[in-house]
Amino acid sequence: MTYIFAHRGSSKDCPENTMAAFKKAYQDGADGIELDVQLSKDGIPVIIHDEKLDRTTNKKGNVNTYTVDELMKVDAGSWFSKKFSSEHVPTLEMFLDWIAPLPMLLNIELKNNVIEYNMIEEKILQLLHQYGMKKRTVISSFNHYSLVKLRKLDPYIETAPLYSSGLFEPWEYVRAVCSKSAHPNYRSLHPYIMEGFKQNNIPIRPYTVNSKKWMKYFFEWEIEAIITDYPVIAKKLLQEGPPDQKGRFLQKWW
Repeated sequence: MTYIFAHRGSSKDCPENTMAAFKKAYQDGADGIELDVQLSKDGIPVIIHDEKLDRTTNKKGNVNTYTVDELMKVDAGSWFSKKFSSEHVPTLEMFLDWIAPLPMLLNIELKNNVIEYNMIEEKILQLLHQYGMKKRTVISSFNHYSLVKLRKLDPYIETAPLYSSGLFEPWEYVRAVCSKSAHPNYRSLHPYIMEGFKQNNIPIRPYTVNSKKWMKYFFEWEIEAIITDYPVIAKKLLQEGPPDQKGRFLQKWW
């Protein structure tokens, strides 16, 4: 069973990282949601991808120069479509309150590789504990020092390093940063790398898998999960079952 994570929610149908996108992902049948967390000026975890507001809201400047009250009033939807003008930057707590009763998994990406937000790890863990979401959540980041810190704070939380380049024996690196799974760029996953992860029992959730051919490739390997902008397409392909000729996608790509 390969789980389908909706990348920033169903971000092809709704503005990314908004409650509208998350609710659409649930309606689309996604098994989990991937989202991005930073801290507001007053230290509150908020959900937004870019360090700056410019691309996805009607404001400009860094996220951490706005208070949470200010961020919850900005227009985070009109850039996508005017019908989403009522969407704002949600807090992580608001999101957790919504998802906690639902049978969904969660991937929180800490956006702290450019700005190292003070105490972001402690604040995320506290909220996950408060809402009973720790067992359903994996925390990822390009800041691997942050992942090591998380595991020291809570040895039971699952962490996964994000990486884009071809690491040598990446399953060994995963262990080196005290993690149990990995979130690699999908293009780095050659068959011999896939086999290495499999032999070392390291679950992987590649990002961002939008091509049907790549989806089928990963489904054939029966990996833990994929992160995609198209959860509906991925679910449909998965339900169609395995390809008739075992190995044909491996041979086609490499």
